[in-house]
Amino acid sequence: MGYGVSDFVGGIASRRVAALRVVVVSYPLALILLTAVAFMAGGQLSTQAVAWGLLAGVAQAFGVWWFYAALGAGPISVVSPLTAVLVAGIPVAAGLALGERPGVWAAAGVLLALVAVVLVSRDSGDEPLARRAENTDEPLARRAENTDGVVRPHRFTPKVALLTVGSGVAFGMNFVVLDQVPPEANLWPLVFGRMAATAIVFIAALATANLVFERGVPLRLALFAGVLDSVANIATLLALQSSLLSLAGVLVALYPAATVILAIAVLRERVTRMQSVGMALALAAVVMIAAG
Repeated sequence: MGYGVSDFVGGIASRRVAALRVVVVSYPLALILLTAVAFMAGGQLSTQAVAWGLLAGVAQAFGVWWFYAALGAGPISVVSPLTAVLVAGIPVAAGLALGERPGVWAAAGVLLALVAVVLVSRDSGDEPLARRAENTDEPLARRAENTDGVVRPHRFTPKVALLTVGSGVAFGMNFVVLDQVPPEANLWPLVFGRMAATAIVFIAALATANLVFERGVPLRLALFAGVLDSVANIATLLALQSSLLSLAGVLVALYPAATVILAIAVLRERVTRMQSVGMALALAAVVMIAAG
């Protein structure tokens, strides 16, 4: 839920300002929050914990940057679930390669969840609705306004597709890396990871003239996304430490359900019958994995 709502909030902010301008606010806030919680939780630091944490931070930085850029330019109800296909598949493949063997019910739940992710990822028909919005009174939030003043719909272009795939691979590898973190380190690897991620996005923002701290609605959305992202990262690490990578990874990858629901409710993006079936299968998969 944390990832799903955070992605929606960050995506909306990225439709108002450049994606990097959102992340340069949300990441430092997340770093402060994670550091405070890590101090309270304690933990034993080691070279291995720091190294894995920094590597996870690199994956997070590029994953969030590319993801917010894709959400800002493309249809949210398509980009978010499609990213989740890779987010789900990579940890499952890595877990099996590392020798994990889930129980029968859990394994069936993983397969069902992968099917659910694919179904939820089907195009929701945002593009036709956006075309109609150009000639109707549909909300401006459904349309993309370029610097030349011309209003165009949020289409799933090749650039958006590339950003989506890149973010999916980065997020998937982030889970694989976090799974290697020694449990005795508690939350400190997340702190070092966010340090690395914050440094990367600041350098990228500086290089692209986006090291700007927005005010108003974009600032509030970015701060909210930072809080939600912190909660989601803590929950993810705890889930990975208490379960198999192949199980926790695929459950986390069901986050697009929350994003899609918000896109439908707030932006009036249309959901297809297959997406509805996918959401129902996702709930069934969660029950099966928990029972397994």
